[in-house]
Amino acid sequence: MDRFEAMRTLVAAIDGGSLSAASRALGIPLATVSRRVSDLEARLGTRLVVRTSRRLIPTEEGAPFLATARRILEDLGEAERAASGEYRAPRGELLVTAPIMFGKLHVAPIVHDFLATYPDVTVRLVLSDAVVDLVENHVDVAVRIGNLPDSSLIARRVGQVRWVVCASPDYLARHAAPEKPSDLSGHACIAFEGLQTYRQWPFGIGGDAVSIAIRPRFSINTADGVIDGAIKGLGVARIMSYQASGGVSEGRLVPILESDSPTPIPVHLVHSAQALQPLKLRAFMDFMIPRIERVLSRIDQVFDRRHAEGRGG
Repeated sequence: MDRFEAMRTLVAAIDGGSLSAASRALGIPLATVSRRVSDLEARLGTRLVVRTSRRLIPTEEGAPFLATARRILEDLGEAERAASGEYRAPRGELLVTAPIMFGKLHVAPIVHDFLATYPDVTVRLVLSDAVVDLVENHVDVAVRIGNLPDSSLIARRVGQVRWVVCASPDYLARHAAPEKPSDLSGHACIAFEGLQTYRQWPFGIGGDAVSIAIRPRFSINTADGVIDGAIKGLGVARIMSYQASGGVSEGRLVPILESDSPTPIPVHLVHSAQALQPLKLRAFMDFMIPRIERVLSRIDQVFDRRHAEGRGG
């Protein structure tokens, strides 16, 4: 019995929740997965996993063995990467995650340039608005928008974004622009929502913070759809600054209620702490950080300039 392969199979089965999931993940027959786990249990003289009605979970004896197996496999992987030269030159695959629209608009173009600069590195960019567990999913770098919880992850702040309430010039020509958040009760609004409704928009900071109930004329579950609706004059939309900046710069959207904006939201690049950081990761961070900082700074300038012009007028 190859103990490394047996441990790798056990970890895949637990992570996937079943033996069949491990079979698919490893690309080996289900019978082989079952035999490897059984042989490992026989060698140790104890049961390592138990099947519930929903998934495969480690037993009381199996949990500490599983933790040790993960550490051994990670150390083995580090040794293999070092031996293959991954720590001497940027090469190998990077798994990067980012929020869907931010990733599509601002991360993917930087990744394209990175790949052109580093031909021996491949990037798998996964766009998801869900918070992805970096360790469990073996993610190298994640773009996170929002305040970070305390964790062992290494985080680098690269800028900020803000919520922007806006409408098209056509809509504002037909309806007087709201002067305060409560005026939204008399306006058609566009809501970013799916099966669950989200009809409270926050405004202000600290003691001035308020939450305003809106009545959507149109609701849709994608940011692109909200932006398109706003540009077409369907109503007032509330979107992130990185989503609105293009339309604002082109004059297709006009920010409103800017003095009532809530606190800006930080943007970070995060990755797991590693004793020996792969050169591919270091190269990616060195390439991404200054470029994403410039992107976010330009977006901020779009709204700072408009806000200053509004005060000056």
